[in-house]
Amino acid sequence: MEFRSVNKLLQKSFQDNWDLPALSNYKGVTLFYRDVARAIAKFHIVFEQCGLEKGDKVAICSRNQAHWGVSFLAAMTYGAVPVPILHEFKAGNIHYLVNHSEAKVFFVDDVIWEGLSADDMPSLHVIVQINNFKFLYAKTKEYWSIREHLNESFGKKYPSDFCAEDLNYYEDSAEELAIINYTSGTSGFSKGVMIPYRALASNLFFATEVAEPQIKRGDDVVAMLPSAHMYGMMFEFLFEMTKGCHVHFLTRIPSPKIILQALKDIKPCIIIAVPLIIEKIYKSKLRPILEKNKLLFKVPVLDKYLDKKICTELKQTFGDNFEEIILGGAAFNPEVEAFFKRIDFPFTVGYGMTECAPIITYAHHNKAKLNSCGVAAPNMEIRIDSSDPRNIAGEVQVKGANVFLGYYKNQEVTDACFTEDNWFKTGDMGIIDEDGYLFLKGRSKCMILGPSGQNIYPEELEAVINNVRYVVDALVVEEKDSSLTALVYPDYPQANLDGITNEQLEQRILSMLPEINTSLPNYAQIRKIEFMPEDFERTPKRSIKRYMYNR
Repeated sequence: MEFRSVNKLLQKSFQDNWDLPALSNYKGVTLFYRDVARAIAKFHIVFEQCGLEKGDKVAICSRNQAHWGVSFLAAMTYGAVPVPILHEFKAGNIHYLVNHSEAKVFFVDDVIWEGLSADDMPSLHVIVQINNFKFLYAKTKEYWSIREHLNESFGKKYPSDFCAEDLNYYEDSAEELAIINYTSGTSGFSKGVMIPYRALASNLFFATEVAEPQIKRGDDVVAMLPSAHMYGMMFEFLFEMTKGCHVHFLTRIPSPKIILQALKDIKPCIIIAVPLIIEKIYKSKLRPILEKNKLLFKVPVLDKYLDKKICTELKQTFGDNFEEIILGGAAFNPEVEAFFKRIDFPFTVGYGMTECAPIITYAHHNKAKLNSCGVAAPNMEIRIDSSDPRNIAGEVQVKGANVFLGYYKNQEVTDACFTEDNWFKTGDMGIIDEDGYLFLKGRSKCMILGPSGQNIYPEELEAVINNVRYVVDALVVEEKDSSLTALVYPDYPQANLDGITNEQLEQRILSMLPEINTSLPNYAQIRKIEFMPEDFERTPKRSIKRYMYNR
């Protein structure tokens, strides 16, 4: 792959798509490419007058919205380093990350700002309210005056009407630091992942040349994943901005109800999602139908007709204008995956990590294999640290253009996550078949050692428990005596609607333990079930924060 400047790709896209819609808040404001370009140009003036140099950090902490996109693009096209911070973080964490990144400018949502203090972030020159781009804080009187006289400064710089030919974005190089992305993974604390421009360019190359379908100028996309996370940032926003697409931000908490309504209204050409959304639809809408009509699904010919009918209705539920749904960010429940495969629903499961910006493997749904997450993406190599990579699970290790530079100001952890021959250790366990398809078995950090040295992957046990009626989610933990306990979060509200009390529901789930264990190996039996009164603490990708529940 020949490297091409990411910022110059953005510049060309803005020039070519000047009069097309670019960023919208769902059921709210729409910014055209020309509007975004004008806002970017104004912030370049602000950055310059605030003394921001190339390579300086610009922190961004906000819910998904059009102005998040403007802030991110303004920083990157100037030559600064965007530092997206997940808005779900607590105030103390946000203060810490702004300081740790040494950010000089901070774009923040008004709601989040209420819990923050400028005094706790002394390195900042200015703080900008992302909702309306007004200054919330400026270090000096001179900085305050920059915002007050911005329109005047803009008029002086562009005395004629601002137009596409005025764009001249920063030209980046391959190994240059593009983004610092702080992530709160399920097995530890936040680390600043340093993403180089070559990783962004390689992911853009994958999305443009390899991934299917090929989205095109003017296509609509719904951004439902957190934009501050690499998965959503790359494939629901940044890639689309280089293609002239129209990105619709949900702006609210993406519940299945809101997501499905948005998909119905917008009819996106591609859907990027996490498995949990699909699993909820399966459990709430499809499984009751399947259980009620078990016999009909066993009748030859009729079963094929019913499968096709369900698939057609399901496509309509998701807007019926997409070629495939790409799932990632977490493991897919095997039962649900098998059902969607059986009815020929167009989905595929990819695999990636923030440290690879994010893509590692992918296969189009017509080429995908059941329970696999595809083959290595372009510019990437995969190996399994195992004596028999096809049959014995080992750590998945990767190498290539997508791999990050290291963790910001944390050389010790950076060194520990690379092998001596410079392969990145993902921490995930898997096998790879003769065709190069990767099959994940769980995270090595989550792996439990069985009584006779067996490898127990709690995700596989949890998938069995999650198939039990009225179980929203489960987490398997190891007790001090090495026995296994399942922490279960039941669907109390749905059970109550069905005339079942909380106590009856718990007894019903407890009674299923013997049946659950019949599906599990002897060395991985669940000894007891404990009930969670409320949902687990989760990352923005909706993965459970496992480290919080270790015994």
